[in-house]
Amino acid sequence: MKFPTLSKICTAYPCEIIGSADAEIEKLEYNSKKASPGTLFFCLPGARVDGHKFAPIAYEAGCRHFVVERILPLPDDAVQVKVAKSREALAYMSAEFYDRPADRLQLIGITGTKGKTTTSIMIKEALQMNGIHSAYIGSNGVIIGDDHYATANTTPESRDLHYYFSVMEKTGITHVVMEVSSQALNNYRTAGLKFDTAIYTNLSTDHIGPGEHNSFDDYRDAKRKLFTDYDAKNVIYNADDQNHAYMIRDVDANLISYGTGSGADFSASHIQPYRDETTLGIEFDITHKGVTIASRLRSPGEFSAYNGLAAIAALSCCGIPTQKAVDALAKISIQGRFEIVEATPGITFIIDYAHNGFSLENALSVLRRYDPKRLICVFGSVGGRTYGRRRELAEAASKYADYSIITSDNPDYESPESVIDDILKYFDKSKIYTTVPDREEAVRLAVRIASEGDIILFAGKGHETYQLVCGEKLPFSERAIILDEALALKMAIK
Repeated sequence: MKFPTLSKICTAYPCEIIGSADAEIEKLEYNSKKASPGTLFFCLPGARVDGHKFAPIAYEAGCRHFVVERILPLPDDAVQVKVAKSREALAYMSAEFYDRPADRLQLIGITGTKGKTTTSIMIKEALQMNGIHSAYIGSNGVIIGDDHYATANTTPESRDLHYYFSVMEKTGITHVVMEVSSQALNNYRTAGLKFDTAIYTNLSTDHIGPGEHNSFDDYRDAKRKLFTDYDAKNVIYNADDQNHAYMIRDVDANLISYGTGSGADFSASHIQPYRDETTLGIEFDITHKGVTIASRLRSPGEFSAYNGLAAIAALSCCGIPTQKAVDALAKISIQGRFEIVEATPGITFIIDYAHNGFSLENALSVLRRYDPKRLICVFGSVGGRTYGRRRELAEAASKYADYSIITSDNPDYESPESVIDDILKYFDKSKIYTTVPDREEAVRLAVRIASEGDIILFAGKGHETYQLVCGEKLPFSERAIILDEALALKMAIK
């Protein structure tokens, strides 16, 4: 296999090469533990650690080519590529290394505080249903056909992004729907990409604080970059969000609005809940260009209408008529995001990623509106951290659930019993509850005690397919356990 030379890779970004640029580069790395002969190692500055300090470790592993922001005291046979910003260089050089696959893909980027994951997967699935080969990148990992790759960040590092783009192109993908985080925009992970469509959902103060953004203005400005710096042809925005005017100010693109007002390009009205034998969600009318169509989503809450509107607007930019978009969305259930598991007639089982007080209170209060016979909540809290969340979770479950099953959720090195005891300090003991340290047994118990008319919320794990125990990720599928226990009960009755 022929690899690109260092000189070719370096054409992608302004640099000064100290040494020979003739060598072929076999891989790009920013983790010194993975460096080897043939590696181009990027010294990335970080919030806590400067990657330049790891260059000697990469050298000892056989690496002889380095991208640096300052010349390092390495042996004479080390080739150093000096750049202004090594993170930005990583993005452009990664694109060149993989032969610029993103240029041949149609990219749909979505940013905002809430709704990114659900909206992104709605768009991806609906595109697929309409014969357009699509992939997804975001909080639920990377999905390419039947392959699912776990990722550490909502938006992966640029090197990894371009690797996935190359895999997508080789497998016939034409459209990519990706969540674009503020951290990705600030740290050049998406630098050099061109988005066909960029979507803005909403903005709140969730990510302000140490390790994230210093202020709301900093957070907002990071998000805005998606609409100003990436040559988007279409910009779709939530007209009901108070920050939308700032986000689209001076943006040179085809502007498309959505919301509940009649002036929006895609407008929702008559939003109301629905519930049938095993599912629930919302129904609403969507009006576009004077035509009104009835629609239904398998996701509860008024916020789901916003997700649906954004998805339908994006699908229109891909040439899919509103009616076809509506028909597709009616069939979609998002993994781990109010995911409905159809296991037993008359009972509604829902898996959701709600893992803090705000999200759990929101989820339970929304489900209350569906008038369940009983609202049962299975929840825990992550071990070794999130101590402050335990009070929030306890108070939310106490307030809204009829019956709580308190269990483990990625206990890691902390005992589940310790986490449960912490939660119980703040739980209203006048409410019905039980404690089951083993989460699988807690899930099975919830299925066994459920009766007709009940809604059962399994909160915290969401899309995760593991339990973190003592540093080890053990396979764990909440959906599979629910279905297995429901089938066992059915067979026992027969």
